[in-house]
Amino acid sequence: MAFNWKTFWTRATTALIFVAVMCIGLLWNQWSFLILFSVIHFGCWIEYQRLVSRFVPSYSGITPFHRYGVMIAGWCFLLYFTGGAARTGNFTGGEFSLHAMGWWLGLLFLFVLPIMELLFSRSIELKNILYSGLGLVYISLSWGLLISLRMRHDNGFYLPLAIIFSIWINDTMAYLVGSAIGKTPLTKISPKKTWEGTLGGIILAVGAMALLAHFTGFSPQQAAIIAAISSVAGTFGDILESKMKRLAGVKDSGHIMPGHGGFLDRFDSLLFATPFVWLYVMAAT
Repeated sequence: MAFNWKTFWTRATTALIFVAVMCIGLLWNQWSFLILFSVIHFGCWIEYQRLVSRFVPSYSGITPFHRYGVMIAGWCFLLYFTGGAARTGNFTGGEFSLHAMGWWLGLLFLFVLPIMELLFSRSIELKNILYSGLGLVYISLSWGLLISLRMRHDNGFYLPLAIIFSIWINDTMAYLVGSAIGKTPLTKISPKKTWEGTLGGIILAVGAMALLAHFTGFSPQQAAIIAAISSVAGTFGDILESKMKRLAGVKDSGHIMPGHGGFLDRFDSLLFATPFVWLYVMAAT
């Protein structure tokens, strides 16, 4: 098969833009981090609702109040988990806390959404409410907890970066090891994954992150534990999203990044790994 230069340059350009946007959002400051993952949050929700609608036809008929209200309600998780770190300018002589805004706005949506659903929906499907609730846990809570890790202190970007680097190294090493010696399929959901590649990716990610931490002043032990958690949980996150796509009968969750799929394709592992790393960090501090 001839090398497709057009496809190569499309994927390369998209990857460079993606990396640049991610670096700015991750490293600039707390506000850029919040804005970046607010955009990612809504992108993931749009794709999640589209996927669910393909294997639960009734979900495509939810009211606009339900469709967009649950997204905004989920965004309140991100605001709430900023804690006291993110504050806007002065309002009536005092600072306005996004943490408080997330709390009160979330309570408002918790009260208003059920009423709107009763008033405007022709029929209330409990399974549609269930899938929206699962979306709040799968997407909104995960990004909220990532915000919480970022807002812990001035150098809080170390923790999100540790998770992201761990997942990236694990994915890369799992692919290389699996391609070289992989023979035993890990799961029918993702036929290309093998036990050899999965275990190799986890081990190499733990070793690489511990070594990287040694040269950056980060705790090698903590980096190794975060890498192990991120690699294992991230693998399950990738399998979960693959299962959703298989149920929906699609190859990619979206097409926001030509050649690389959608938001869920890019962040499925991070979505699943973040809550487990958050629990470890909370228990360790």
